[in-house]
Amino acid sequence: MSSGGADPGMILRSVDHIGIAVPDLRAAIEFYTSVLGLRLVRREDNSDHQVSEAMLAPADPGAAAIIQLVAPLNQQSPLSRFLDRTGPGVQHVAFRVSDVEHAAAEYRRRGLRLLYDSPKPGTRGSRINFVHPKDTGGVLLELVEAAEEPTQG
Repeated sequence: MSSGGADPGMILRSVDHIGIAVPDLRAAIEFYTSVLGLRLVRREDNSDHQVSEAMLAPADPGAAAIIQLVAPLNQQSPLSRFLDRTGPGVQHVAFRVSDVEHAAAEYRRRGLRLLYDSPKPGTRGSRINFVHPKDTGGVLLELVEAAEEPTQG
């Protein structure tokens, strides 16, 4: 892997969210809101990825941390296989980028594998791609080009 080219610190702008795989989205939302005190910000199904998602945030509207709970929509979902292999838990770390195509091209140039040839639709109208976990020490990294600033309220 080469680190030449663009300044390594200029691609990833911030952590966008932490993705947690869960088998039962309703039960997970109940736990994260009732027990941990997070608030549900957004919920949607993503048929392209065969998952149902919920975005949760701390009660403090100024807090930047977002948790994404993801559950498979069906048994054919890649997330079902992940849950079968590893069980519930952290599934990915997502980073905000200004331009997902530029970030993907730069990481490919540096020898990393991306899961998609071109960006896919993500949560909140974003465009996303993933860096293969075998190239990142076992961590699935999501690159997120936001369509809008995340809603905290």
